[in-house]
Amino acid sequence: MKRKYFGTDGVRGPYGGPVANAAFARQLGAAAGRWLGASGKGASEAGKTVVLTGRDTRWSGPALEAAVAAGLASEGFAPVSLGVIPTPALARAVRTEGAVLGVVITASHNPAADNGIKFFGPAGVKLTDGEELQIEARLKAPGSLAGIEMDEAPPPHRTDAVNDYIQAVALLLPSRESLSAGAPSAPLNGWRIVLDTANGATCVTSPVVLRTLGATVVGLGDSPNGRNINAGVGSEHPEALCATVREVGARLGIAHDGDGDRCVLCDEGGDLLDGDEILTILAVHALRRSALAKNTLVVTVQSNLGVDAAVQAAGGRVLRTLVGDRYVSECMGAEGAMLGGESSGHVICAEVSPTGDGLVAALKVIEVMLLTAQPLSELRRVLRKFPQLALALPVKEKPPLESLPTVQATTRALESELGGHGRVLVRYSGTEPKIRLLVEGENAAQVQSCLDRLKAAVRVDLPAD
Repeated sequence: MKRKYFGTDGVRGPYGGPVANAAFARQLGAAAGRWLGASGKGASEAGKTVVLTGRDTRWSGPALEAAVAAGLASEGFAPVSLGVIPTPALARAVRTEGAVLGVVITASHNPAADNGIKFFGPAGVKLTDGEELQIEARLKAPGSLAGIEMDEAPPPHRTDAVNDYIQAVALLLPSRESLSAGAPSAPLNGWRIVLDTANGATCVTSPVVLRTLGATVVGLGDSPNGRNINAGVGSEHPEALCATVREVGARLGIAHDGDGDRCVLCDEGGDLLDGDEILTILAVHALRRSALAKNTLVVTVQSNLGVDAAVQAAGGRVLRTLVGDRYVSECMGAEGAMLGGESSGHVICAEVSPTGDGLVAALKVIEVMLLTAQPLSELRRVLRKFPQLALALPVKEKPPLESLPTVQATTRALESELGGHGRVLVRYSGTEPKIRLLVEGENAAQVQSCLDRLKAAVRVDLPAD
């Protein structure tokens, strides 16, 4: 059965629309409570009915958080707000504190006009498709409430989880003493790092951690006002990051998205690295030290084929999943893998964090830089990408892909032409009204021609007007 409200990463949409409004949020919270009760996950041990909630910096966050909390409370659960907090920090708190559920109010990398709701289970990992279906099945006529606003009191508030996260993450890097006798203890002394926090939730965490480790931080996107999250800044808009790294002579640049579960990097020359490059650096470094669990890296179908070549050359294997970091997480759990992620910058280092964590990913790459004494521009050479082009086209509706005859015929023809040296991927976005196209191959001109033909095919079956 297909989910109606949940997409690739929770429930998400324009605030005030069918799913991102306080009335629906309250109903969704109540449905989640009924599911917890029916599944026994909210059973009765003292303290086990606590649900932790949090949000990013969007102006609509407090109303949605209060509404979800009210719905959960109506089913006998005890919601506690952790305030503005990165998604991975809330996921960590759910796991370490034994909460029965975690809820984050965020639309991640989307514009400020959007918002959404993500759920995390007791282990700090996102709910499965099946669990989300069970929550949807317990909704009570949600469509009749769309657009109705409700004024709920906010849940009880705590701030200690943010501090706990900062302290834990700051311990990830080796001390200078362990790297070089007689050096200062702060491992990043002398490092200048440009940090773009997207005017989002990491404004309260990432700068503190990097400064605690000794770095000089040049901040971008660090003045949230509720309406500027991801607005020309962050991992979706890294142009200013790259330019600033070059301007100030920084060692590297780090950009998060609005809720902090992803990052992209740029090297000392201001050239961008995506999630594929981050994952390959970490995987190959670990393989060379016989430290990659199961010798396995998990990525999605979106990742470049060059990742497979680099990891296999180092003695490892690559497994691929559907797009979505929770599918990566599920595969990692099933395979016993500890490293996985997406080309978008979701990186899961499972020995540290139960979900994608942009700050942890950045620190893990910095650790490789420290241990190898190599700049990022040199480390990134481990991945030679196949020529790849991607395109996102707006759509008014999302009929099943198999019902699009021109797209299906063109895809088959292109796959035949590329043979075993490339691939074609067509999928709908799980969070936006778009269809995403990807073509990869050995020849850049051929890839461009294939993408143009695929785009034309989409517009035959799904006209723009």
